[in-house]
Amino acid sequence: MKGFKTQCPSCGGPTVFRNSWALVTICDFCGTTIGRTDRDVKDLGKFAEVSDPASGLRRGISGRWKGKRFHIVGRVRYRHSGGGSWDEWYLEFPGNRVGWLSEAQGQFALTTRYNLDKGIDLPSYDGVEVMQRIPLKGTELTVREKGVATAEGAEGEIPWEFVPGSEHYYVDLQGDAKEVATFEYGDEGSHEGQAAFLGTVVTLSELGIDVEHLKPEVVDSVDAVQLSCPKCAGPLALRSPDDTLRIACPNCSSMLDVDDGKLSLFKSLHQEAELIQIPLGSEGMFGDTKYVVIGFMERYAKWMGQIFPWAEYLLYNRDTGYRWLICNEGHWSLAAPTNEAPKGDSAKVRYDGDTFRIYDRGTAHVRYLLGEFYWKVNIGDMVKTSDYICPPRMLSFERAGFGKSQEVTISESHYITPEEVETIFGVKDLKRPWGVGVIQPKPTPGPRFWMAWIGFLFYLVFAAVVIGRGKADFWLFLYAAIGVSIIPALMLLYLHNFEVQRWKDSDYSPYASED
Repeated sequence: MKGFKTQCPSCGGPTVFRNSWALVTICDFCGTTIGRTDRDVKDLGKFAEVSDPASGLRRGISGRWKGKRFHIVGRVRYRHSGGGSWDEWYLEFPGNRVGWLSEAQGQFALTTRYNLDKGIDLPSYDGVEVMQRIPLKGTELTVREKGVATAEGAEGEIPWEFVPGSEHYYVDLQGDAKEVATFEYGDEGSHEGQAAFLGTVVTLSELGIDVEHLKPEVVDSVDAVQLSCPKCAGPLALRSPDDTLRIACPNCSSMLDVDDGKLSLFKSLHQEAELIQIPLGSEGMFGDTKYVVIGFMERYAKWMGQIFPWAEYLLYNRDTGYRWLICNEGHWSLAAPTNEAPKGDSAKVRYDGDTFRIYDRGTAHVRYLLGEFYWKVNIGDMVKTSDYICPPRMLSFERAGFGKSQEVTISESHYITPEEVETIFGVKDLKRPWGVGVIQPKPTPGPRFWMAWIGFLFYLVFAAVVIGRGKADFWLFLYAAIGVSIIPALMLLYLHNFEVQRWKDSDYSPYASED
């Protein structure tokens, strides 16, 4: 296929539309967005230069999906109304087919356009609500986010007329088995220009892209960009420079905005120093993946007039993205975003083959910050929360609103002991928990314990019937049976009380009458 050669209407530099489907290309010389109509071109404005993504993806990289080869030919960066950003890479498949590979906080999803039947409209943008389930192509998808993003930057070739600074109305959905979908709307969320895209969560290795080839200089430690605080001139290290939007200076407690690696004072926090048990910059291995601690946040919830605080450490890895290490009254858990949408109602949800029961609902408030964050976080920020438990796991739903946007973030947490955290991060003397944790595993006596009890009972029966030939004293036999059953009975009582204590701070406790 021959490309369409032309000149940039802004700088006059040579420009080529290499793909017949491309309606926009970005001038490599001056960054002008060039629109094609069809053999004439027009200047659509200039994008600001966008930084390289953390993944290392770039134009020209090839991969394979479902046996078909593709090439990355373009990219768009959108700015979320909540302050975050994400990239969408445009993939050229054989036969002039196009795919979209989104990259956000270390996660990837590949989608292709779904042809809507004539006369069939998507649900109206204003009528869609987060967590609403919508049937599409034989499956049900859950609305995870609706919002308005701004076109922040682009490179290469784009399959539609794309104007710098334009608003982009969208709805993101998630299925029960890594399915994803995006609904796109026209101006002000209108049906004009609506489109639907379906696909799945993927990894770069599943796309045949060698992650190590993207980052040839592999080192043991996490790279960091060295900067200075514009208020106190203290040293700062950005360990996630491509995604970081806010950083709380550990030297003067100033909250700083990050713009293309440049820092500006957002506000002075005037917060008192808190005890951080794992220093920023600490590295630890979870499985085969090394994470670095880049941020610390203390949040709290109010319940029956009391304040219940907990700590959250933001972890980062270039390949897998972000995780949260959470400490609540000495109990630790590791949280990661879910790849599928749980199903259920307000009382129970099903996820990954297990049933999770509602534990609490409330509002989480931010009251202390340190380090860097991938969204524009601030002291006093609030999100609505719902936590469902199936020890040793928890599903947490966080609902937030940013102007015209609404979003529900779902994460899955796994319980970790303080001893494991000490080993992973090389720290000592972590505070040990007191009481039962919300998702702390229940002690379970091994089968040998119960077999031993059954063995003692069997021996008593055998002694009374066989050895005593049925002439054994009944009361003596009964007292002996009760004696060997005391420890198992106490164990059952302890296990029951363990569950009562687990639920003692919940409004949804199945043991409410026993508290």
